[in-house]
Amino acid sequence: MLKMLIAVDGSDPALRAIDAVAVLARHGCAVQVTLLNVRDGPMVAGELPPMDLGALERAQQARQDDVLRQAELRAKDGGLTVAGLLRAQGFASAEVLREAAAMAADQIAMGTHGRGAVGSLFMGSVAQRVVHESPLPVLLVR
Repeated sequence: MLKMLIAVDGSDPALRAIDAVAVLARHGCAVQVTLLNVRDGPMVAGELPPMDLGALERAQQARQDDVLRQAELRAKDGGLTVAGLLRAQGFASAEVLREAAAMAADQIAMGTHGRGAVGSLFMGSVAQRVVHESPLPVLLVR
């Protein structure tokens, strides 16, 4: 069985990555997927009372849960076996690589937003960093 980590962020390219992995399953490849959503830490300008920081944290976790539920439904509708749903916080590329190693994944799949060369020069690209740093095959879907 092929163990795949699929990074999801709620975007159309991430959902298409799930669909691409589902095609493998429909063509006879036994695939087990784990879905991962990574969020940045809270970006706060100024000081907030502790209650507000707690509310912000809960809202971010709820957003992650929504993204993961949507991805799980898409994966199951595509015939995939979902082994787990993971939430992480930090630098997306580092967390994708860390979680892939922790679960002993065979491959990573993720969508790419296709910002192009100029965009990645200034902003960097999570997909680009994962491809360059991963010891595993990476399936990129646009």
